[in-house]
Amino acid sequence: MGFTTLALFNKSFEEQLNIAASDGFNIVKILCEGPNLPRVALKNLQRFDTAHSYNLEFTIHSPTIDLNPASLNVGIREETLKQLNETTDFASAIEATMITTHPGLVLKKTDWVINASRNYGLDLLVKWTDYTTDVGILSSIENMPNKKIYFCRDVKEHQLFVESCGSLATVDVGHANTNAALSEFLAVTYKVAYHHVSDNDGKRDQHLQLGKGTVTVDLLKSIKRAIFEINNYEGVISSKNLLASI
Repeated sequence: MGFTTLALFNKSFEEQLNIAASDGFNIVKILCEGPNLPRVALKNLQRFDTAHSYNLEFTIHSPTIDLNPASLNVGIREETLKQLNETTDFASAIEATMITTHPGLVLKKTDWVINASRNYGLDLLVKWTDYTTDVGILSSIENMPNKKIYFCRDVKEHQLFVESCGSLATVDVGHANTNAALSEFLAVTYKVAYHHVSDNDGKRDQHLQLGKGTVTVDLLKSIKRAIFEINNYEGVISSKNLLASI
């Protein structure tokens, strides 16, 4: 089990690792926004020098704010690929095992626009996965919540992206719950790297602790690798204990 640094955003990296180790976690997922933006972090790698003093696995969530691999704007796509590759370099520098990213979004709901945008996203993510393979880092594409702008809200399209790009899959429990597709996403046959775990009301991606929303917790017993994406650390601990008990 692990958690994303979102839950301890006000703590230093070393404090986050101390807490993770003390509370029996195996994985820390670094959210690459703000001070952990890869082009910033790569200039200050000494911040991460103590990482492997701990018996922890490190994974990465790529930057996604203002980025879009499926953008119709070539400049946005180029910047997105650049930042994904910088994320891969950062992952390699700190010996992280894998990177999760989003499949992209489309703002105009016209068939030809959707198809063009999907093809742009697939093409870019294939290029990125080729780069991660060359560097020796695993790539993973995440399913998305129930907003019509997003790709990969259902299993069929998520599988298309994962298999077309030759990547692993990140299955987000909360995202699947907003699409009333949790059972389907928990039963996928394509290769899942790990599950993001949080709860919600079935409508919004709220990042609640387990038991505070409509996720049927008993369905999660098959999960082998769980990373809690919850807004506060108290919720992470509560969810860890609940998942361990089923």
